[in-house]
Parts: sequence; C-alpha cells; structure tokens
Amino acid sequence: MDNLDSAALDCLAALADEGSFEGAAQRLAVTQSAVSQRLRVLESQLGRPLVVRARPLRLTPAGQVLLRLARQWQALRVDAAAELGLPLPRLKMPIAVNADSLATWVLPALDALVQQEETLALELLVDDQAFTQEWLRDGSVLGCVSTGREPLRGCSAQALGVMPYGAFVSPAFLAQRLPQGLHEGNVAAMPFIVFNRKDDMHQRWVERAMDLRAPRLLERHVPSSEAFMQATLMGWGIGVLPLLQVRAALERGELVALRPQAQVPVALYWHQWTLKAPSAAPPLLDRIGQALLAQARCDLEPPPAA
Repeated sequence: MDNLDSAALDCLAALADEGSFEGAAQRLAVTQSAVSQRLRVLESQLGRPLVVRARPLRLTPAGQVLLRLARQWQALRVDAAAELGLPLPRLKMPIAVNADSLATWVLPALDALVQQEETLALELLVDDQAFTQEWLRDGSVLGCVSTGREPLRGCSAQALGVMPYGAFVSPAFLAQRLPQGLHEGNVAAMPFIVFNRKDDMHQRWVERAMDLRAPRLLERHVPSSEAFMQATLMGWGIGVLPLLQVRAALERGELVALRPQAQVPVALYWHQWTLKAPSAAPPLLDRIGQALLAQARCDLEPPPAA
C-alpha cells in the first residue's frame, strides 16, 4: 500500500465515474492502453482484481476500498495546491443528496461556494435519504445528506435538522374526491403520488395519521421532486411533501393540507470522509459541509437532541 501510484488511483476513479475504459481514457486524456496498464499495475500490487470488466464495468469490493482512497487523495491534492498558491487541478466532488433537499435548500446552500470555486466540478447524485450513505460506503461520493445518524468508519456526521412532511391535495381534488375528507374508509381508493419504489413516505404518513399498519395504497410514481409537486398541484392525487417545499403554494391557496396535525419528521445528517488537511485552512469538503450546515440551520427545524 505504501507505493501506490497516484496516477493509477486517478485511473481507478475515472473508471468508476465513466463506467468504461474508453470513457476513462477520454477523462484522463490518455490512451485506453495506458488506462489498462495503470489498472494492471494496481491490481498486481494488490494481488486481486479491482474491476469487473462488464458493460458498464463495476468495481470489486477491493476496488471500492481503493476508490475511497482515490477520492480522498484527490481532494487533499486540491487543498494542498490552494494552500501553496499553485494552479488548482480540476476535481470532481461527488456528493449524494436526497431529491427533496436538492429541490429546496441544497442549491442555495452551495451557491456561494460554487460561484467562488471556478474549478470545482461539483457532482450532485440523487437517491433516497435512507440510501445515500451506501454511496459514501462504497466510495462513490465524498459526502452525503442522509437519515443515518451514526457515521461510517473513517467518517464524521453532523446533524443538519428536521424536514417535516405532510399530506397535501389541490382544492379541486379535495372537492371532487374527498368532500368528506380522508378517512379509513376511503384511503385505500385514493391515489398517492410516490417518488419511486424506494419511497415509503406516503405509507409512513398514513400509518401516523390513521394508525394503520402496512397500508396498501394506490400509487402514481413521479420520480422528480419538482414534477412530484406539479402533479400534486394538478390534482393527480395526494402528495406527501416537505412543508418547506409547499409553503408558498399553501399561502396562495393552491394546495390544502390533509390532517395538518399529522406530520412525518425526517431528521437529516451530513456525513463526510474525514480528510487530514495539510494546513489549518479548512479543506474543500469541510467547506461544503459548513455551507450545508449553515443553510440547514436557516431552513430546517432544529435537529433532535443527542
């Protein structure tokens, strides 16, 4: 492990990002044979395969371990170059966030940093908040917004705050489909808008609002937070949405809350790899975390007590 070549680690990261030798070669501005050679050297040093040569290729468990090292090494190189006043290498900074946070408070949080760091190649990857931590575990990202409270080994975790969710419908849907309101007798026949197959927020809300266990609900899948909101406004069904996202629509009378007292609180945490900075200056990854934490303190409800 002491003599691993940084260029070979860059090669492994490019293979993970691009999913092919051709894409990695284009990313690194080298030939495909050079990519293959660097990978072979790395695999020889470790004595095990690092990628599964498929379409698209994927990393082996050993490759995922080295990918984490590659991501951290790249981030530290950028921080060292900034501290020394050297030209900054272009760094892809992959961060995993949940779609609802991306649609509400994450972009404002990162705006000043993105405007300041001209060479920052930020990559925001979207997944359900209960699954983003897996991206961090396998080295695909350097940080994530997650509902997981406990940090992974080698990582730190900070409480961001709580996003409460409620159920909302358009006034037309309420008048046509729910003149007597939503209750145990009609909930199974009402369409709920759902983000994707991982999304169980609608079930969690029904369980909390009506004390029903494992309800079987009619679902209409809309895999985009913005389109999800639009589908709710158009009367496609009941949307279980973050209060932060619907506040303006409620004030304009475009949406109506169902059982407003029934809310699902979702506590969010920022997880990141712990990188040792070459100086007292905060590394770029730390600055991203600080920006997210500051915005979350403004937009989210206070985090739960430790």
